[in-house]
Amino acid sequence: MDKLLKACDIAIAQCLGVKKDETLLIIGDEPSRKIAYAFFEAGKKRAKETILVEIIEREIHGSEPPFAVTHIMKNVDAIIAPTSKSISHTRARMEASLSGVRIATLPGVTEDILLRGMLADYKKISERTQKLANILSKATSARIKTDNGSDVTFFLGNRGGHADTGIIHKPGSFSNLPAGEAYISPMEEKTDGTIIFDGSFAGIGALTEQVKVKITKGYVSDVSGGEEAKKLKKILDKAGKTGRNVAELGMGTNEKAEISGNILEDEKVMGTLHVAFGDNSTIGGLTESSIHLDGIIKFPTLYIDDVMIMEKGHLLNV
Repeated sequence: MDKLLKACDIAIAQCLGVKKDETLLIIGDEPSRKIAYAFFEAGKKRAKETILVEIIEREIHGSEPPFAVTHIMKNVDAIIAPTSKSISHTRARMEASLSGVRIATLPGVTEDILLRGMLADYKKISERTQKLANILSKATSARIKTDNGSDVTFFLGNRGGHADTGIIHKPGSFSNLPAGEAYISPMEEKTDGTIIFDGSFAGIGALTEQVKVKITKGYVSDVSGGEEAKKLKKILDKAGKTGRNVAELGMGTNEKAEISGNILEDEKVMGTLHVAFGDNSTIGGLTESSIHLDGIIKFPTLYIDDVMIMEKGHLLNV
């Protein structure tokens, strides 16, 4: 078995826990065709039925798949979706999860990311991520500060934290692969401050210059910087007010992940934080949007209820 097939087999057998009597659905698109087919080949050896569906590449992350595919998604046991654009934050994914389907999404995954990410110790990732998610669940507020000018405060309320551990064995469970993040949806209209994004941004890639985002009462009120900032502003303008909603605060927990310009991996990098804008309806929020875009913050200091749990990119006592 070559390395790619082995990585796909680990995802199917260990992470998704696919059994011999189950039906597995693979969803891909043209850019991910080689990886999707590798998952199909690996899946045929693990599941009773393995279905491969290729959809037309979506324009942006968070766009819904075709209705016919949405129907199939609710009528299988497990799904693995190495699509170039994320279906994680879609109604289709959420409805399939509510139907009891176990789902792994791998938006924009490359062979390098897959091989690197699946070598991580998922037992340790699971323990670390669950601990941080529990901290978020009990918290009422969070504050991010960085030496380059970030200073933003979130009100978390009682939304509850989520743990993306990569262990997807329970009915209805969902995770990215490669995995490793603890995240929460802040309360709407209650985030204020400034964020300097200096890692990468979904829909843009690795940042060559800082993107400064001002947030007022839970919405992006200004974006400034160079050409990459202009690209982000154009995406947000197209999505409208809901696209400017502060949707997510997350922490990377995968020690094998590296900043690669691919948000699938970048948001998992240990020692980084990410903040997303747009849809939060699939992670406990109230806002539906056509987009869900994550941006990465390097070397952040994070306070949860005024207690420092990360200092300049180093997790404390976790």
